[in-house]
Amino acid sequence: MNDDQLEGKWKQIKGEFKQKYGSITDDDFTYAEGKFDEMLGRMQEKTGKTKEELKREIDRW
Repeated sequence: MNDDQLEGKWKQIKGEFKQKYGSITDDDFTYAEGKFDEMLGRMQEKTGKTKEELKREIDRW
């Protein structure tokens, strides 16, 4: 999965959540996205894998 595909999926998820839970804001999603990036960074540090390798693994799940 490349960055564009990941970003597209993220936008789809954001749209679905906004429709279902109208009170969720872009700030909430920015926070969540930051936490996801933080998690990827920690996984990189612990596994020695690249960000792209980890994203491909996540996509396969």
